[in-house]
Amino acid sequence: MKTLLKTLNVTAVFAALFLFVLVSCQKESSLSATNDTVTEAEATTYSDESTQAEASYDDVEDISMLAADEEGDASVYGRGNETGRLFPFVELRLRLGDCATITVSPNDSTYPKTITIDFGPVGCWCADGKHRKGSIVIHLTAPIRRPGAVMTVTLVDFYLNRAHLEGTKVVSNLSENGNIKFTVQVTGGKITHPNGRGYVYNGIKYVKQIEGGATRPLRDDVYSIEGRSKTEFNNGVTINLNTETPLIKKMICHWISKGELKIKINSRVLFLNYGAPNNGECDNKALLTWNAGANQRLIILP
Repeated sequence: MKTLLKTLNVTAVFAALFLFVLVSCQKESSLSATNDTVTEAEATTYSDESTQAEASYDDVEDISMLAADEEGDASVYGRGNETGRLFPFVELRLRLGDCATITVSPNDSTYPKTITIDFGPVGCWCADGKHRKGSIVIHLTAPIRRPGAVMTVTLVDFYLNRAHLEGTKVVSNLSENGNIKFTVQVTGGKITHPNGRGYVYNGIKYVKQIEGGATRPLRDDVYSIEGRSKTEFNNGVTINLNTETPLIKKMICHWISKGELKIKINSRVLFLNYGAPNNGECDNKALLTWNAGANQRLIILP
């Protein structure tokens, strides 16, 4: 039985997770509320943007976990070709395509080691339809499946779909007695968009594997995710997200398929349901509701 975590294709904690609905310039200029005055319309727009912050950092987590997991397999099961590895990063290449340069140092079975995924200063369109540039630098103390392993992810001039992401993400493997679980924490997170709009982001999530732990392939893995985060906008508005019911992430799906988030903006409370409107099927849709369900908006996840 696998006693080590394989890969979380989330974001991931709040594990591919959330959405961003692009707001018009008119809406953008209207977001001038303070913490004491947030209208209903502004609250729904802030909710959209705070979930995009979640989704952006989950995307980085997905890629890092894929890289770490496949490197761990290479360390355990061996390398076989002239460049030192057999079938390098198959799952990661399916996600990214060939636009990124991936290097491993040292390129052998020893740890600690560093994996660098470099999309270049201009960037490129990846196989999953997202544009990335800059680098993701992954430091591993041990194979990520090993209990006690720690992965630290640093972003270097990194952009996702034109948004500049900063900060550090730390994944700690807390697995024990055959129970696969880990924590994911973002500190010093900051997102800046081309028009200058931005926010500071910090969050922590707790992930446990609920299916697929007895097999080596990644595609049958299913994870349950709980956690909380805080997004602070440049104008002082603060958004708090908490899992109302655990989020369910299947490895074979790019998005969360079930679970609900509670979004609190001062006294206003909204909910994001990942199971709606298609009863938990794999799709990029979620339902944002407020006023006890009287109002709702369909969200398209990135």
